[in-house]
Amino acid sequence: MGDPKKARKTYSRPRSPWRADQLAQELYLLGNFGLRNKRELWKAETSLSEVRKQARTLLAATAEVRQREEKSLLASLHRKGLVAEGAALDDILNLTIEDVLARRLQTLVFKKGMAVSPLHARQLIVHGHVMLQGRRIKTPGYGVRRDEEESMRLVGVKELVKSEKVQPEPAAVAATATGQQNARGGPAAGAPPPE
Repeated sequence: MGDPKKARKTYSRPRSPWRADQLAQELYLLGNFGLRNKRELWKAETSLSEVRKQARTLLAATAEVRQREEKSLLASLHRKGLVAEGAALDDILNLTIEDVLARRLQTLVFKKGMAVSPLHARQLIVHGHVMLQGRRIKTPGYGVRRDEEESMRLVGVKELVKSEKVQPEPAAVAATATGQQNARGGPAAGAPPPE
């Protein structure tokens, strides 16, 4: 058992980190899901590989062991939202890294239209504007369970819709266009200089 102050690593690095196809895939995932660094991606890959390893072990196990432990593994993954209700062990082996990353709180806040981009979703979470079942969650990588997903809501900010775009106020646009003076008595920003 280890010292509680010295936590173990929760990820493993790739064996060959400089392959061009792997670097391109990692860069795509970082941008698409708004991840901060590759360590977050490696954590998700490690958790996926552990689940797949459990499934392979159960496929090789005896019938009685498999029957006893298969249901608990599938029920756990169903609660996490990774597999459907009537899934089999083969469905676990078909899981991809995108499936795991799609269950992160940051991704779900963006997909539900509460943020305009994945990075905006990350900022809302870190600043404490997202609640799940009455709790503020400040971790963008939090794995949202299936039963928590419906209770997700924003607190302290106006909920955004993807189709909405921020428009300047009509009064500010009119003042700039006509060259009216600002509050200090000088010309408005963008107005031509007086002759």
